[in-house]
Amino acid sequence: MNRIIVSIALALAVVAAGWANRNHIAVWLAPAKKATSIRGDAAIKADELFWQTFHSGAYDDIQRGLEALTAAYLETPTDAVTAAHIAWLHNWRMAERARLSAIPATITDEMILARRYFEEAVKLNSSDARYLGFLAGHTLAEGTLHKDDRLVRRGYYMLLDAIDAWPEFNLFTAGYVMSRLPADSPRFKEGLAWQWQNLDVCVQARIDRANPDYAKYMTLETKEGVKRVCWNSWIAPHNFEGFFLNMGDMLVKSGDWQTAQRIYANATLSQDYATWPFAKVLEARIARAQENVAAFNGAPDTPARPIMINSAFACAACHQK
Repeated sequence: MNRIIVSIALALAVVAAGWANRNHIAVWLAPAKKATSIRGDAAIKADELFWQTFHSGAYDDIQRGLEALTAAYLETPTDAVTAAHIAWLHNWRMAERARLSAIPATITDEMILARRYFEEAVKLNSSDARYLGFLAGHTLAEGTLHKDDRLVRRGYYMLLDAIDAWPEFNLFTAGYVMSRLPADSPRFKEGLAWQWQNLDVCVQARIDRANPDYAKYMTLETKEGVKRVCWNSWIAPHNFEGFFLNMGDMLVKSGDWQTAQRIYANATLSQDYATWPFAKVLEARIARAQENVAAFNGAPDTPARPIMINSAFACAACHQK
């Protein structure tokens, strides 16, 4: 008899607990969003416009691209690529805000929208670690915006997961995010260390920190596999040059302008260097490396010469043809 009473009591307790948490249970039992395996005509056409806009550096045409991509997404909200491209355009608008004659406070909304769409892209295609890296960076940035330490930490540890998933790609992504921080901050220093590690994993050797001449590694260039992101590609026509421009900027900001000059010079090894729209920027960086230590650290009475991540070519340096 006692066993029956106990069993009934336990059953009632389970029912009561279930009823009290019915909202959480209902959400948990909802079917997961599944990615589509077939891309529609609208999505394909929107992608063409996306790449045309991005590769031409047509910042003023971002809204046109967003209209096409968002329309395609509303038609098929299970397309990871469309979600990621919407995120990228919002990111681009925020990242290269230096192009604007007046920067509105609401530009920060672009960061939040980018994070939300990257979140969808990751949900729909968790196997693409690039999406995870972008989501992590935007989560960290959004946490910083809101002064939300928990969100900042979530973004940071997500970055570490992204690095583990694809170090050749996400060591750069993570370090680039950190490049806007003060040069004496632990996270900036970690971000700079990640750039060195990125070079190491790309060539599967330890790059000489004192004399980082990349010439002997140029024969390793590939368009295949995980190491393809270490070089130029159709997606990022000047990825190689942009990487060394950013890393040089970070070294200058850290105060090591002599090593920065050597790192900058590696960009000239690219077979595509002659067609790079930002070659003159790099050459000026080499010439002004010492004076840019103060400029990149925002010292008073220095030229308004921002580090790459705060510049009008924060994305275009790698992606503009």
